[in-house]
Amino acid sequence: MNEKYPLDQLVAIKQKRLEESEKVLAEKKRILEEEEGKLANLKKKRDEVKEHYQAKLTQLREKLDAGTGTDKIQQMKQYLKMVTENLKAEELKVEAQQKVVDAAQTQVELARQDLFKKQKDVEKLKIHHSEWEKEVQKELTHKEEVAGDEMGSAMHNLKKTEKKRKH
Repeated sequence: MNEKYPLDQLVAIKQKRLEESEKVLAEKKRILEEEEGKLANLKKKRDEVKEHYQAKLTQLREKLDAGTGTDKIQQMKQYLKMVTENLKAEELKVEAQQKVVDAAQTQVELARQDLFKKQKDVEKLKIHHSEWEKEVQKELTHKEEVAGDEMGSAMHNLKKTEKKRKH
């Protein structure tokens, strides 16, 4: 079979796009992992501030129960207020990073869908190529049969002519 598949260039283009899509998906996954790592770090820091807040709150309660002076209590309340502000700031950082992670997850999903679509395109072309090869083979076989029939007919006519000459 000497015929060249007419869609070879298209197959090469689709294959290249598939490979590019695979690279894009890998990059999006890497970015997602990076952002998830940042989120984990921010949550850890927030949790440390939260634990510190709880410890200071417990300490304040103990001091109140012990009847500590109002100056010391006021000082502890001020510190607790500062820790609360710090905790709010850490919560905001976590929320902001969660939005970044969500966006990265969306990008990964879009890249995954794009890859799937491109895989389907390549698969369709492979199926088409296979069907095309079968069709070309069928045509080739038919041409060989026709040529064989013509050769057989020619041989028959030649023998017939020879028989007539001999008689």
